[in-house]
Amino acid sequence: MPDDAPKGRSRFATFLIIWFGQLTSTLGSALTGFALGVWVYQTTGSVTQFALISLFTSLPGLVLSPIAGALVDRWNRRTAMILSDAGAGLCTLAIALLIVSDRLELWHIYLAMAISSVFNSVQWPAYSASVSLLVPKEHYGRASGLVQIGQAVSQILAPVLGAVMLVSLGIYSVILLDFASALVAIGTLLAVRIPQPASGQKEKGAEKSSLLKESRIGWTFIKERPGLMGLVLLLGMTNLTAGMVHVLFTPLVLSLTDTTTLGTTVAVAGVGMLLGTVVMSAWGGPKQKVVGVIAFLFLEGIMLVLSGLRPSLILVGACAFVYMFSMPIVNGCSQAIWLAKTPHEVQGRVFAVRRMIAWSMLPISYFLAGPLSDRVFEPLMAAGGFLASSVGLVIGYGPGRGIALLYIVLGVAKILVVLGGALSPTVRRVEEDLPDVIQDEAPIAS
Repeated sequence: MPDDAPKGRSRFATFLIIWFGQLTSTLGSALTGFALGVWVYQTTGSVTQFALISLFTSLPGLVLSPIAGALVDRWNRRTAMILSDAGAGLCTLAIALLIVSDRLELWHIYLAMAISSVFNSVQWPAYSASVSLLVPKEHYGRASGLVQIGQAVSQILAPVLGAVMLVSLGIYSVILLDFASALVAIGTLLAVRIPQPASGQKEKGAEKSSLLKESRIGWTFIKERPGLMGLVLLLGMTNLTAGMVHVLFTPLVLSLTDTTTLGTTVAVAGVGMLLGTVVMSAWGGPKQKVVGVIAFLFLEGIMLVLSGLRPSLILVGACAFVYMFSMPIVNGCSQAIWLAKTPHEVQGRVFAVRRMIAWSMLPISYFLAGPLSDRVFEPLMAAGGFLASSVGLVIGYGPGRGIALLYIVLGVAKILVVLGGALSPTVRRVEEDLPDVIQDEAPIAS
């Protein structure tokens, strides 16, 4: 491939090639996540042990995010993504070898997920920062929607394929398929070039500051822009509820049905997410992207309240469908704002710190979800529990109804947080108060 940076359609074609590889890898990772989650929950019967998988998958990467962002701005972004995919693939292969030797234990899964999280802390800012180098500004919303299609497709296919493969072929086959998907992602990255920001090229010949000092630039950038800080804090606070919802969804559905139907229910939610990504990709979001963020976060809160009202699998599935439909629109609108307001040369650092702030509540929610469910809400709503004769008359009592009550509480909390964000002028006017720093044609170095 020629050394000069691709232009126009060729740039967008490069984005689509990368997008396909990452979509394949995302599907493989989702298959492994589903299979390992079911294996841990069925082996231990503990929501807390199940939630620890999510904790170890997120916490190490979040802690290292600022340094990872600084590395992304130093390195070639394609190289950073290849390193990340290769590292995550090797972690998956290690789990497969432990399964074959019949030595797999819980702590092996937690360790592998933690190491994989470190590699993913590099992959996300590198992938996100590459979008504005390959896609025109007016299509940021659509590109963000396309990026989320991978998550939506995995949400649909992973539980269905995972459930079938677990029953017919065993967990080993799922793990190997994940490893193969990592190879596909690496192959697509090797087939293309991602142009570097012009300023990033200049830094090669200049003396660089320390990595820790560079990593603080992302925090300084956000802190000096109250609108962006307000936006990321809004998403961070709502992620406290989102993390618990993610962890508790499997136990909630399993309280109403079996593993096979669980896969179908998760797939239904995935269809909602896929439809949301298609809508976001075609629509690009409202003209004022912050309106899309606030409106659809509010809708998510309503769905959480409704999903806990009755012990009905149909109700839970329908609410999950709408909830997941909203997510790509929230994320796509938010990403479009950040892409337009952040200079190319610092996007790696800014996006990494932004992710750390927005996702900082996830480990807390993963840590709290299990104990709140096992020790507080489930006992309250058990037959003869303290709330069984009062709240239980409305939403039902017995296994799973404590989680349902927790869903209602989380939904109300989310609605209140979103209303607070909507009433904040700095959040509401973030697009008017901050000028766009990314123009239609980004400055790309040869």
